[in-house]
Amino acid sequence: MKHQDEFRDGALARKIAAKLQETSTKPIRLMEICGTHTMSIFRHGLRSVLPPTITLVSGPGCPVCVTAIEEIDRAVRLARTPGVRVATFGDLIRVPGSESSLKEETAAGAKVAVVYSALDALKSAWDNPSEEVVFLGIGFETTAPTVAAAVQRAAQDQTRNFSILSAHKLLPPAMEALLADQEVKIDGFICPGHVTTIIGTEPYRSVAERHRTPCVVTGFEPVDILQGILMLSELIEADRAEVVIQYKRAVSPEGNPKARAVMDKVFKPVDARWRGLGLIPLSGLGLRDEFGLYDARQRFDLEVPPTAEPPGCRCGDVLRGAAAPPDCRLFRTLCTPDRPVGPCMVSGEGTCAAYFKYQTA
Repeated sequence: MKHQDEFRDGALARKIAAKLQETSTKPIRLMEICGTHTMSIFRHGLRSVLPPTITLVSGPGCPVCVTAIEEIDRAVRLARTPGVRVATFGDLIRVPGSESSLKEETAAGAKVAVVYSALDALKSAWDNPSEEVVFLGIGFETTAPTVAAAVQRAAQDQTRNFSILSAHKLLPPAMEALLADQEVKIDGFICPGHVTTIIGTEPYRSVAERHRTPCVVTGFEPVDILQGILMLSELIEADRAEVVIQYKRAVSPEGNPKARAVMDKVFKPVDARWRGLGLIPLSGLGLRDEFGLYDARQRFDLEVPPTAEPPGCRCGDVLRGAAAPPDCRLFRTLCTPDRPVGPCMVSGEGTCAAYFKYQTA
């Protein structure tokens, strides 16, 4: 059955690619704003089947990559604090800060645990009552509801040794910021299916209508992405700035109201700094006052000095679509997956990591 599915999908992908070759007449630049899309596009060689009129640009879709250096420095500061155990997702541990990384701090004796969810971090707090366990809240709208649920559970159980350093990001404000950037030209967005299962399509509507830029929500299989590109091309050819769902088997226009309700109860929108995009108003999530006990920013001294990008690193330009990884002089020379200079080479969803692994020329 698996081989039959692969054969059917391959035939459909070829059919979609052929239709794109026949119907695409306008030169357009489409941005995928999801790291999972980026990796799938490279893994399956989708760029090679597109007509020359269509250019794909990778955007700020990797939550680890867009995390500002100052947040990494705060995490390092926490790791150096006696009595603190830092819990984090795996990719973040290798991202360099101004002078160190969580991986280096672990080697120096800090307590840093790689977990798969915020609830795992909460369990660590229960198992280690003499320690302060701080979970690094990194991610977009997909992971924020689960982190909010962990905070609610901690409050319900009156857990006192657990807190969150929230660096969560919201995608629609970043899309607005990208379209306002005069250096970056985007004609349409390939929107992430998993984020949209939570937020629904309404947040994209103002982006599409205000900037005359269509958005298509797609899944992550090659056929999903190709079909989404075809739908975007057809919208642009017809001059229709609409929001369309390709990924109908998982996404509905209303999203997941229950997940949003949990997220909204615990978090509030705050201004947030994105690597490459700078400070974007109301593009992050901070804990509401009633959950201040679980806010690491209130419980610890996390002031850090101003930061700057590593010399020569162009991760910021890559994240906003103003440069491709080969445009960076560090790429494949001083910056590799084994010795990354910037986060785009660290994360499994990073554009530089995708280019390094799959792009041969």
